[in-house]
Amino acid sequence: MAYVVTEACVKCKYTDCVDVCPVDCFHEGPNFLVIDPEECIDCTLCVPECPVEAIYPEDDLPADQQAFLGINAELAREWPVISAKKDPLPDHEEWAKVKDKRHLLEK
Repeated sequence: MAYVVTEACVKCKYTDCVDVCPVDCFHEGPNFLVIDPEECIDCTLCVPECPVEAIYPEDDLPADQQAFLGINAELAREWPVISAKKDPLPDHEEWAKVKDKRHLLEK
């Protein structure tokens, strides 16, 4: 079972999760992070680090976030690995409260 980054990460891109990942399974896009399901070792360390609660175990993924399982797998093959914490996006605090932002995900 892998962990999955969901819609809450879009336009926030906090990287606290990246800093604790022991296997560098996170990949970075313009305004979103994904987890490579092939690299994730299910350690759970990233989950409590996410300030917007965007990371779920695959088996507990909410029904309205199921598409992110495929999105994470697809984009992890395309985007570069991120292995060190960076500042979140400049307007992250505003976007952290917004729902329904999947259409804003930049690939």
